[in-house]
Amino acid sequence: MHSTDPDASLHHRTPRGLVWRQRLALQELEAATPPTERPVFWISLWERYVESQVDYRANSQTLAGKLGEAGADAWQLLGWLGEPAQARRMAGVQGQLLKRVFGEQFDVVAGKALPQPEEKQLIEETTQSSQMAQAQESGSTSAPVAETAAETAVSSALRQPTASPEADRAQTKFPGQLLASTAVEPKGKGEFSSNRVQNPHDPEATYAVKGQGQQKKEHVGYKVQVAESVSEVALADGEPTGNFIVGIVTHAAHESDELGAEMMEQEQGQMGLDKPPVQYADGAYVSAQKLVEVQAEGRELISPAQPAPQKDGRLSVEDFKINVEERTAICPAGKTNTQCSRLEEEATGKVSNRFEFSTQCHDCPLRGQCLGKDQKHRTIVVGHHHTVLQARRHEQKTPAFKERMKHRNGIEGTQSELVRGHGMRRARCRGLVKVRLQNYFIAAACNVKRWIRREAWKLAQAVSVNSVKMAETRAI
Repeated sequence: MHSTDPDASLHHRTPRGLVWRQRLALQELEAATPPTERPVFWISLWERYVESQVDYRANSQTLAGKLGEAGADAWQLLGWLGEPAQARRMAGVQGQLLKRVFGEQFDVVAGKALPQPEEKQLIEETTQSSQMAQAQESGSTSAPVAETAAETAVSSALRQPTASPEADRAQTKFPGQLLASTAVEPKGKGEFSSNRVQNPHDPEATYAVKGQGQQKKEHVGYKVQVAESVSEVALADGEPTGNFIVGIVTHAAHESDELGAEMMEQEQGQMGLDKPPVQYADGAYVSAQKLVEVQAEGRELISPAQPAPQKDGRLSVEDFKINVEERTAICPAGKTNTQCSRLEEEATGKVSNRFEFSTQCHDCPLRGQCLGKDQKHRTIVVGHHHTVLQARRHEQKTPAFKERMKHRNGIEGTQSELVRGHGMRRARCRGLVKVRLQNYFIAAACNVKRWIRREAWKLAQAVSVNSVKMAETRAI
């Protein structure tokens, strides 16, 4: 029997963002690019991102301006790196990460002018002044505009990726030629991917949130699933635990607990371990589909199901007696549904059932507790395996179920032992593979300590028994 639980608390507390990513990319390029081959805008970017530091305590308007400036600078640098002559430099780790972060945080919009860097503006102003002076000296009212060598170098460095005129938003690609009629705009919060780069020093660390309100916890890092054996025999006074860690899975923080549980089963299967006949877990691992699968395998999943959502204090689905197989639903007022429809999503194949009460709600005394303001009658949509889920919600309220759930509490003590005794919440290295290896060593060390404590206790018990027997023999 196994008990599982996630630990979403491994994290790195370091600055993140495009500013740091550009700093690391420039430092990488400095070693690979001789001074004579660097673009004309190199000095300004170096001063802005390597020799200077952003004050993150500034007001939101200042930080927003800095974000836009960083996006334009990154687009400029990536445009230069996208030229065929810079292919070997673009292959650097930091350059590739800069490209990835830019694509995750910014959109390149066609049809808008991109603000030109200070270097180009300065050269244009100097060139225009020189041409006007030459024209005045020669007495000519106009003079042909000739491109200087400096301008040629700047225009080559500022070439921007070609944006498709058919699309409003250009794809984030970095070929050698760029159109001047493009602009860089930060993406909105809803456009960010959950697996985007959060930490400039560990790109594989992702964001996760757990709980709500005062219980809400956020972190950037990795998530850990821990499984240990469960002994249902009560321990004697002072007896060390006989439970041992049988699985530990480290995965991306933004991935769900259910996915982590699947990884755990796969890993244990690869080690030759059978699925436990009884498994204790928290509510994050339970769904109607999972309960059906476990029952079909002849196993038990002892875990509370999540309660049905309740809106504005009205009666929830849990207050209705629903039998999907018989297509009937009885409301708290004792009235039966008038219609049941089977719904199937074409894309996913997910099957749901919609129960409607129609005229039954017209003169119902519980109408005010059941219906919303503009709702004429009650409609309930449940999954195809709702009967199993409903049975679990009723079962978990019984004393017998609550007593069995006490066995799962031991995993909380294990989590505390791993964190406090072995430092599992602090990643000593970067990258998922290395953090996963660290956690394997932590689990192994915990098991060794438990085994030693238990063997030492057995020896002490044996010595105590022998002492008693010798004393009895002497008395005789």
